[in-house]
Amino acid sequence: MGCASCAKRNATKFVNMYIPNNFRINDQQEAIDFIKRYSFGTLVTTENGLPIATHVPFTVKRRDEQLILNSHIALANPQTKTLLNDRVLVIFTEPHAYISPIHYEKELSVPTWNYLAVHTYGKVELIEDEQAKLVMLEEMIRFYNDTAYLAQWAQLPIDFKLKMAKGITAFDIVVNDLQGQKKLSQNKSAVEKENIINALDKSADANEREIAAYMAKQPKSGN
Repeated sequence: MGCASCAKRNATKFVNMYIPNNFRINDQQEAIDFIKRYSFGTLVTTENGLPIATHVPFTVKRRDEQLILNSHIALANPQTKTLLNDRVLVIFTEPHAYISPIHYEKELSVPTWNYLAVHTYGKVELIEDEQAKLVMLEEMIRFYNDTAYLAQWAQLPIDFKLKMAKGITAFDIVVNDLQGQKKLSQNKSAVEKENIINALDKSADANEREIAAYMAKQPKSGN
């Protein structure tokens, strides 16, 4: 991956996401692709030792060799005052599924949960210029492929746009650590994995069908 600072993450990380080795996402581009697909993240900051969180959409871009997450929160949101306190954490997660022991070959088994998640850590850079905020808002509209609103946005009065810009706190997060996990029954036998995939693929739950699709893409093991 082209994120030079992320490549040094083992030497610079302060917080660890618990990831057993066989569940770790080692391909950084795979983690970035996951963020782009499930870009509604949880922004976590701290104040006086207490965590604060807001759920917001992000755009993902590159600046030279750095990975940049971009978003904004309401100016009235108290979390605004904590963005520069320390490194921030953004959590990206989406498809997940309960895994029943009925799919296992051994009777003495317990339920578990399959899921994917990526944690990013970085420093916030505030975007305070109002014109830069407008550019950022337009980039977000483009990122989410809202072509209909993009045409409408172009026709909106500048006074309305500037009023909107004044009501938000816009920021970039320069990512210096990225950690990802995909827990997809990699530690189970080929038969057990096939049982799980077949069951989840027939589910009425979209989350479960997505987990089945992710499992089916994993390399076949020799188990």
